[in-house]
Amino acid sequence: MSAPTMLDVARRANVALSTVSYALNGTRPVTEETRLRIWQAMDDLGYQPNALARGLASKRSRIIALLFPAVPRGFGATELEFVTGAAEAAQARGYHLVLWPMEINAVDELQQLVRQSLVDGVLVMEVRLVDERIELLKQIGVPFSMIGRPAAASDFSFADIDFEQTTRDAVAYLVELGHQQIAFLNHSEELFNAGYGPSVRAAAGFERAARAAGLTPISRFCGDTALAGQEVFEEIIRAHPEVTALATMNERATVGVMQAVATRGWRIPDDLSVVSLVSSARVAEMTLPPLTALTPQSDELGRLGVDTLIGQLEEDHPELVQRLLPCHLVVRGSTGQSPNPGCRSRRTARSD
Repeated sequence: MSAPTMLDVARRANVALSTVSYALNGTRPVTEETRLRIWQAMDDLGYQPNALARGLASKRSRIIALLFPAVPRGFGATELEFVTGAAEAAQARGYHLVLWPMEINAVDELQQLVRQSLVDGVLVMEVRLVDERIELLKQIGVPFSMIGRPAAASDFSFADIDFEQTTRDAVAYLVELGHQQIAFLNHSEELFNAGYGPSVRAAAGFERAARAAGLTPISRFCGDTALAGQEVFEEIIRAHPEVTALATMNERATVGVMQAVATRGWRIPDDLSVVSLVSSARVAEMTLPPLTALTPQSDELGRLGVDTLIGQLEEDHPELVQRLLPCHLVVRGSTGQSPNPGCRSRRTARSD
C-alpha cells in the first residue's frame, strides 16, 4: 500500500490541494475550521508532511526551541510535564518543539541558534529575575514567550505560576490544621542568589503569608538532593524543635526529609506534616505516605506559552499575554492535625 499524499489529504478534508499546502506552509491564511479539518484528515490517513519542504516554501522552519537549562539539577517529573504540555500544544498547531538544554549563561550559543534561522521562535523556561537570554532575544528581535518571568516583565508575554497565591494557600491550609510553627524549605542559596524566579518568589510569598497569619517565618535553603534534605531538616529541628509542619519547594530534598523523619522514629503526618509546593501528581503519589501537594497547571502553562509564541509568529498584531496561574491543593496522606509535642518527644526517645 502506497503512502498517503497531499492530494489524498485534500480529498479527505474536501478542500483544494492548494488549501492543504497553505495550511502546511503558512503562506496564506486558512480558517481555523478548515485547518482543523485538514489536520484531522492527516491524522486519519497517517500523512507525515515534510518539515523541510514546508520550511523552504514558507521561509519558516515551523520549529520552536524550548530553552530549559537542565544543568545541574537535571529534569524531574514535574519539569517534564511542562515540557510535554508545550510539545503537545505545539504539535496541535502544526509546529515541532525542540528541547534546547543550554546553560543559563550560554548566550553565545543561543545567539548562534537564532541567527542561523534554525527556529522560528523561542520559549524560555527557568527564568531568572535578570535573565541574559531575555535581553539577547529582545536585542536580536526573535519572537519569544516565557513560562516564568523576569523582574521587569511589563513588555513581555508570559505565563507563570502564581507563587503568592500558592504559598498563601499552603500556609492557610496548615494553619487550619492547627500548625503554628511552619518551616519553608527552598532550593539552594546559590539558585536564590542567582535570582531564580520560583525560588525568590516562593520565599517572599511564604514570608508574607506566615506573617499575615501571625506566625514567625522559618526558612532554609537546601541543595537539590535527598542527602541535603536530610541534613537541612535535622538542622531545622535542632534550631526549632517546635516545628510541626514543613512546606517544601524542593522535590528532591523532600525525599530526604521524609527519610530523616523515619530515622528519628517519627511518623508522617502524626509527628510532622509535609506539603510539597509545585509538585506534579505523579511525583506526589510516589512517596509513602503520598504527599499533600500544590500541583501546578503544567499543561495549561505549556499551552499558554506556546500559543502566545505562535501568535507572535502568525498574527500582525499579537496580543500581549500575561497570566499567573495558582497551583491546586490536593490533600493526600502527608498532612494532619498539629501533633502534641510531648508525644513526639517520647517517640524520639524510644528510637534512641
